[in-house]
Amino acid sequence: MSFYQRLTTETAPDRAGLLGTPIIQGCLQGQVSLPSYQAFLREAFHHVRHTVPLLQACQQALPASNAWLHAPLDEYIEEEQGHELWILDDIRASGGDAEAVRHGPPGHATEVMVAYAYDTIARRNPLGFFGMVHVLEGTSVAIALMAADQIQQPLGLPDAAFSYLRSHGTLDQEHTAHFALLMDQVQAREDQEAIVHAAKAFYRLYGDVFRSLPLPQAATTSEVPA
Repeated sequence: MSFYQRLTTETAPDRAGLLGTPIIQGCLQGQVSLPSYQAFLREAFHHVRHTVPLLQACQQALPASNAWLHAPLDEYIEEEQGHELWILDDIRASGGDAEAVRHGPPGHATEVMVAYAYDTIARRNPLGFFGMVHVLEGTSVAIALMAADQIQQPLGLPDAAFSYLRSHGTLDQEHTAHFALLMDQVQAREDQEAIVHAAKAFYRLYGDVFRSLPLPQAATTSEVPA
């Protein structure tokens, strides 16, 4: 069994726990509201804005034995530049206050998840950050495109309000295949264990972000911005 296969298998129950959160299950069944979607975008902005800094921190913390990861991390950094700005555009297109989100604080669950990522890099093993990559990109592939359709249709929002979900649902399909090849090059057992450990933690932490969002009420046309 390759390491990527082992990572996927060993974290399957944790992934199921994330996907089983009430707001995700409700969304996939068409139970959506504008406040819930805008709250999701707010928290997405506050963790996505850290993606590039976290990638850079991971790269800088790599020991010499993992110097081979510098080039792949350069690619990730280039690809992830500015994605948080897509989210601000989505907030505006959905009728929200993007500047209030930009200058406001994250929710507690999001703050803890981001802090855990920095702590993993600085205090444990920088390769553990790939556990977060596995969770966030894998979740995008699983639900992003489907969720975008389920949210847009009942709320009547424009396509411009879904650039983050739709772009990541497509991009992360490509990223996941690349990520699998990258993970299969990780040979040291301690690095593998660090990635598995972090992935399990991030499934729980990202689940907490979704559990912190307001559960949607029945959507009505009065929720749709003019």
